[in-house]
Amino acid sequence: MSKPDAIQQNESLWDAIARSERDWFPVVDAEQVAQARSGQLRIHVTAQQAIPPGWLDLVAGKKILCLAGGGGQQGPLLAAAGAEVTVFDLSREQLERDQQVAERESLSIQTVQGDMRDLSPFASGSFDAIVNPCSVCYCPDVLPVWQECHRVLRPGGRLMTGLINPVNFLFDEIKACRGDFQVAHPIPYSDLDLSTEERETILGDQRPIRFGHRLSDMLGGLTEVGFQIDGLFEDRWGAGDPLSQFIDLFLAVRATRRD
Repeated sequence: MSKPDAIQQNESLWDAIARSERDWFPVVDAEQVAQARSGQLRIHVTAQQAIPPGWLDLVAGKKILCLAGGGGQQGPLLAAAGAEVTVFDLSREQLERDQQVAERESLSIQTVQGDMRDLSPFASGSFDAIVNPCSVCYCPDVLPVWQECHRVLRPGGRLMTGLINPVNFLFDEIKACRGDFQVAHPIPYSDLDLSTEERETILGDQRPIRFGHRLSDMLGGLTEVGFQIDGLFEDRWGAGDPLSQFIDLFLAVRATRRD
């Protein structure tokens, strides 16, 4: 069987996740929105830990792009805090969740569907900040994403992104779930390199196709296109992930457009 087209398949899978009774990422509730309106803004680009308050400063009146951020989480909170929010996502169904929360909470959010490697709907220098919850792991190449982020940010604008440590992809996933950590994959990693049987066993019919990128591409790529990294912390998956007992698998990064 030929390898599937990752972007097309992931679009369909994220649509299915948004419609599914298995709610991976629940939309924000009324209490969270009320807190954001009162100045208590807490948003995440990784699984557990919210970004530090100083990473975004005051957001009221700022133009903020939630990049690959559909699903009704970051966008509504930023809008409730007074930002002018655009949510850009591959999945139309995920964007619909943002619109549902916006209607429920009387918020104004613009949604745009597309591939995060192509932000051509937006003019250069359109945004003051970009919030990118962990998602480049679903994209086959990182540098075009960073290039487009740099282009659509104004000089001095900030990108906040969540990244997965490539260590996450080294091991045989089925054996790792039993506590048997056997190195099985090179980095960079792609689910597309698995056999059809392995893909069906590991991904099932719901999980999107993942890519494990080199740190030199994720972090070095930011500096290559003109960002300065000026903030970083580590985070981990929730309880139950076997590898998280030994190492934090997320990086949250803040980078500023230098020129």
